[in-house]
Amino acid sequence: MTPSGFRESVVATIERLHDEATELFTQLDRGGRFREDRWERPGGGGGVSRMLVEGTTFEKAGINRSTVEGAMSPELGRRIGSRAPAMGDGTFFVTGLSLVVHPRSPMIPTVHLNVRYFEIVGPGGEPVDAWFGGGTDLTPTYPYDEDAVHFHRVLRDTCARHHPSFYARFKTWCDHYFVNTHRDDERRGVGGIFFDNLRPGEAGLCLERLLGFVTDIGGVLPQAYAPIVERRRETRYGERERRFQLARRGRYVEFNLVHDRGTLFGLQTGARIESVLMSLPPIASWEPAPEYPAGSFEAELLAMFEPRNWVD
Repeated sequence: MTPSGFRESVVATIERLHDEATELFTQLDRGGRFREDRWERPGGGGGVSRMLVEGTTFEKAGINRSTVEGAMSPELGRRIGSRAPAMGDGTFFVTGLSLVVHPRSPMIPTVHLNVRYFEIVGPGGEPVDAWFGGGTDLTPTYPYDEDAVHFHRVLRDTCARHHPSFYARFKTWCDHYFVNTHRDDERRGVGGIFFDNLRPGEAGLCLERLLGFVTDIGGVLPQAYAPIVERRRETRYGERERRFQLARRGRYVEFNLVHDRGTLFGLQTGARIESVLMSLPPIASWEPAPEYPAGSFEAELLAMFEPRNWVD
């Protein structure tokens, strides 16, 4: 496949995954509808943002895709992990899907997923570097161990279809990525998988086979997440659970604004700000130095966030 043909194949895959994810969460919400906004980026490219607000099941769900390109500065190259030599006339190309879903019920966990493809293009128009990144993670606000087990087992089985090392490697990467280091290394949730800089030759796989892996991850939520929503949607909760949910959302905001690479990349490259910040919940709270007694569900949840082997 030619470089241009491969790029077109990736873009088509991202568009398909975007449509499938929109359909999935429309069905899971049982009443809400997504609003679509199309936008263009000054300097090259644009995207499609879909947002569901105040739905039946989801308080906010954002599902975005974008395809952007522009001038490649040496500083930006270093920040995104490019291995291409510094070029005065180089450009970057990136296409990807990103979604974050905040349920109304604190008994249903928040979920995040993104997949993306980067190319660095030389002055002659030829790709000089290319790689994939992405992942998905689960952020519960009530300590149901079986939900984390289910989520991780689906990810393990999906990864195993492509390479036996992927799940263990990318689970560990996720455990150490979604961390609020300014909060004494407090984890955001129970993790999942995270990967970046997957280039041709990774685990012996060519770029086309890596696309197959990334495509499977981009479409994993019907198996990994939908059963959890169905299991928890009717579970009763009270004001205490809702208050704790809002406090955990505050931690989610902190991570995305301080540490998340995707948010920082969007801000650095002039992407549509509403799309960059779509991951933020509609309502959150910040309680000063909360303390949770041993044996409380709040303390049990925070203990769940410490990395562990979920699949066994």
